[in-house]
Amino acid sequence: MGWDFLSWALPMVLALLLISAGIEDVRVREIANWKNAAIALLAPLWWVAIGMTPWPGMAIQVGVAVIVLMAFFAAFHFGWMGGGDVKMIAALALWVPVPALIQILMIMSIVGGAITMLMLIDHRLRKIQESPEIPYGVAIAMAGLLGLREPLLNHFT
Repeated sequence: MGWDFLSWALPMVLALLLISAGIEDVRVREIANWKNAAIALLAPLWWVAIGMTPWPGMAIQVGVAVIVLMAFFAAFHFGWMGGGDVKMIAALALWVPVPALIQILMIMSIVGGAITMLMLIDHRLRKIQESPEIPYGVAIAMAGLLGLREPLLNHFT
C-alpha cells in the first residue's frame, strides 16, 4: 500500500480542497487559511509518493512557489486579488512542474477574465454602482482541476 496509495489519494484530496475553496470563495469571498495550508503541506507527501529527489526536484518546486507567491503578492498589494487567492496559487505551484504551472496560470487568467466579465455585466444590468468583488478562487480551482490532471496522473514524466 504505502506510497502507491498516496500517489492516487493525494490528488483526490487536492481536488476536493480546490473544489471546496472555490465554493467558499463564491459564498463568502474568502478562502480559509487551513485549506491553503493543507494544499501546501500535502505537496511534500506528494513529492515523496512520486519519488521526487530532494535536490534539485523539491528545491525547484519550493523556489518556483516562492516566486509565484511574490509575483502574485503584487496583485494583492494593488487590490487586484485577495490574500487567499494568492496563497492558493502559491500552494498549487508546489504540486506541478513549471510547464504545467504555466498552463494552469493561463487557464486561470482566461477563466478569471470570463468570471470578471460576467460579474461586470450582471452589475451593469442590475445597476449596481460598486465594483464587483471577483471570486478569483473559482478560476484558480477550475484551472487547477483542469491543469493538474496530466502532471498528477503521469507523475512529472
